[in-house]
Amino acid sequence: CTAVRIPTARAHSESIVALFDKEVDVAEARKVLGDSPGVKLVDNPDKLEYPMPLTATGQYDIEVGRLRKSIAFDNALEFFVCGDQLLRGAALNAVVVAEAMVENGALKAKKVAA
Repeated sequence: CTAVRIPTARAHSESIVALFDKEVDVAEARKVLGDSPGVKLVDNPDKLEYPMPLTATGQYDIEVGRLRKSIAFDNALEFFVCGDQLLRGAALNAVVVAEAMVENGALKAKKVAA
């Protein structure tokens, strides 16, 4: 498991352990995350490139990296994320989700009684 505690001006970081019903393929997870809108995959240990509050500050995308299978839990993936909490917080995420729901038909305008 990972533990990090550092002061930052405006970025929020989390170490996440995601549990699944089936075994996780780290390469597939890396591809899915890299192809996801709003996510910037920063996971190049050979070049010491990882998600960091300093590099996440000032951008809308969330940095994700340090992907690895969990050694503590079966069928689990561990990763680290950083995001600018002023640019990509709960309010913006709610708008992004609502826009996606309108686009896929899950959210429709409410009819007003005359």
